[in-house]
Amino acid sequence: MSNHLLALLGDWHPLRDRHDWVLGTVYRTEGPAYRKAGAMMLFSDQGHQLGMLSGGCLESDLHRRARQVMDAGKALTLSYDGSDEDDVAFRLGIGCGGVVHILLQPVNRANRYLMLDELYRTLGRHQGGCYFQRLPGSGGEVAARFVAAEEGSARAPRRQAALVEEGGERWLHTPVAPPPHLLIVGGGVDARPLAALGHQLGWRISLWDPRPANGRPEYFPAADQLLGGAAATLGPYAREQGVQAAVLMSHNVRLDAEALRALADCRLRYLALLGPENRRIRVLAEAGLPPEALATPLAGPAGLELGAELPEAIALSILAECQAVLHGGSGRSLSGVLAA
Repeated sequence: MSNHLLALLGDWHPLRDRHDWVLGTVYRTEGPAYRKAGAMMLFSDQGHQLGMLSGGCLESDLHRRARQVMDAGKALTLSYDGSDEDDVAFRLGIGCGGVVHILLQPVNRANRYLMLDELYRTLGRHQGGCYFQRLPGSGGEVAARFVAAEEGSARAPRRQAALVEEGGERWLHTPVAPPPHLLIVGGGVDARPLAALGHQLGWRISLWDPRPANGRPEYFPAADQLLGGAAATLGPYAREQGVQAAVLMSHNVRLDAEALRALADCRLRYLALLGPENRRIRVLAEAGLPPEALATPLAGPAGLELGAELPEAIALSILAECQAVLHGGSGRSLSGVLAA
């Protein structure tokens, strides 16, 4: 199950009037923390826990406090200090050692569901925006608003959540974006784990293959859209549907070249080609394209060097590189254990 905000809201939306709900949001952290400001989670009076605000250390205590918020109908802020031996976070075994500040707010029809229903519909249209939550005063006031990005914008501006002063009040501004949209070209056996793992990440998955034996629904149950037809349709599709990343892996030089030609002027954020360097040269030659003619630099061979050999590990290496590109990661070892 994905922990992307769209997936959480998708589980919550049909149940929004059947139970009492509380939205938990990390609004500030100090030092190391599992989740950062803007992370959200939903709790219900029937035990639902949608999402996560820690590595599992705090959720039980948060659910207990969420029930208090349900009963009182007022917002509440909490702080968990993983470095203080007298703090509940320390006793619960939180291992990060930092301080996490969390806002809990009741969610119901009376407060317009904190605009979460509008946020859900906007993300479902593959648009982003900015979500605003006011930190309560002593009266536990509840306030939230949502501003969608301009029509046709697939994602919010690339910035982190931040606390902002507005008229003497503190508001948490959280940019929200729909899941990345990945286009896979080629429906071979090794494309299946790529689609499945991408789906598990919460990404939107489209797959194109004009060959009848490939790209079948039973092979790709996790795909959101299966495409056929001429490769020339891929360019318009990518622009209209907000495709952000594409991986060419048809194992056919002609098909990959046709797809590359169709996507050449699309401003993707990640464009990759499966296979060794000499195959990249062949596909570019077949497409009649010099590398500088591509709007997006071609990552070929695709993926990070993980020592992968089997399809599942190759899918992991490709998605790891794609994740790093989409979210500004470096792809380096965090501990330095792989440093040369």
